[in-house]
Amino acid sequence: MAGVLEALTIPRLSGFPAASLSPIISSSVHQLSGRRNFINLSKSSGLKIQSFASSGSVSVRSKSGRRGARIVCQAQEAVEVIPVTDATWQSLVLESNLPVMVEFWAPWCGPCRMIHPVIDELAKEYTGKLSCYKVNTDESPSIASRYGIKSIPTVIIFKGGERKDAVIGAVPKSTLSTCIEKFL
Repeated sequence: MAGVLEALTIPRLSGFPAASLSPIISSSVHQLSGRRNFINLSKSSGLKIQSFASSGSVSVRSKSGRRGARIVCQAQEAVEVIPVTDATWQSLVLESNLPVMVEFWAPWCGPCRMIHPVIDELAKEYTGKLSCYKVNTDESPSIASRYGIKSIPTVIIFKGGERKDAVIGAVPKSTLSTCIEKFL
């Protein structure tokens, strides 16, 4: 494709929740044209354009009107909060050279699901300064009982193999950041 991409054509989908389109519709790149929604693609660091023969309902057109590219979103510095088990607890948490933040959670816990994105953001922000892990209390109950976990989510900060601080419940990011900063 010789030109800059002009628009990504997204056909209307029946049964597609309108609320999920609100971030796109409210963005500055959104335009409406006729019966289709168009999203102008400006230069963005997270997008990569790959050529292919287009035959699907989503199409990309260049200024010349030619079809034949797809947009691939590439993650920027993806950081994953690694699960810890009984077998890896000693080496990952207690013997770590960095301070460690451990989230105790369970898959059935609603507040745990609420705090996961906050933990992920903090893991990304403190990369290289703090190690972040999670313990599923259903799969590793011995670790949870060793540290007196009675409520989840509970986030514990360890430094030098010792428990330094704990925060119980789905708290704001600022609360966890304040707790972390004390031990960096």
